Amino acid sequence: MSTPRLLLGFDYGTKQIGVAVGQMITGQARELCVLKAQNGTPDWQQIEALMREWQPDALVVGLPLNMDGTPSDMSARAEKFARRLHGRFNLPVHTHDERLTTFEAKGERLRQGQHGGYRDRPVDALAAALLLEGWLSDHPAA
Repeated sequence: MSTPRLLLGFDYGTKQIGVAVGQMITGQARELCVLKAQNGTPDWQQIEALMREWQPDALVVGLPLNMDGTPSDMSARAEKFARRLHGRFNLPVHTHDERLTTFEAKGERLRQGQHGGYRDRPVDALAAALLLEGWLSDHPAA
């Protein structure tokens, strides 16, 4: 039996980048952490540490499209982030339409009664888990 494929998902933002981990075999993902970003630039050493710790087979970056499916201003920045991940870590990097994942993540937090600060369950990390699960459900394990 082959080893389950492990993926890291990124909900890219100019101030924060949510990170999640998921597995092909279960099709599930869970939030890991939120990384700070300076005008969209992450601390690459933090991402490198995550790569060493989790040793993913592939990466998924959320693509923030407009509701009509056209690229948004953030789409180009997310795609650039995806290219940089590929260039730095030489792993397959996939993008996934992330429309509504942040909205869904906020709703999920409210449903669970977490009205407090984002520290309980950071919405960016939860959005990363939701977009990664979306990608996994679109690409089920063979």
